[in-house]
Amino acid sequence: MAAQQQQGRGSGAAVVVAAAVLLCVLLQAHVAESAVFTVGDRGGWSFNTNTWTNGKRFKAGDVLVFKYDSTAHNVVAVNAAGYKGCSAPRGAKVYKSGNDRVTLARGTNYFICSIPGHCQSGMKIAVTAA
Repeated sequence: MAAQQQQGRGSGAAVVVAAAVLLCVLLQAHVAESAVFTVGDRGGWSFNTNTWTNGKRFKAGDVLVFKYDSTAHNVVAVNAAGYKGCSAPRGAKVYKSGNDRVTLARGTNYFICSIPGHCQSGMKIAVTAA
């Protein structure tokens, strides 16, 4: 009887370990599915990048990397109105490291450079993630 009780306790631990391993595998598979895109490719985040998304497919969880001269530009996550009007609403997230990583949410994600005149010169993108 004591042997049966010990075996029962060992089985419970094995189930917990198996569940933890399965969870790790599933989480890693989800991360592996995410893609990383450098905005503007080799040219980086600069003027006339508004067409960079053409022909690309994005998913929620994908990562955009914005590479740019941080003394001359920034990246601001905006809403549709901010994108159309080239304006950053109050409270908008501003990135300014020159090497920013942004994870896409499902739906359309909008980004502009808020330095005067830059967005109007095509330094903006709208990225739709499925």
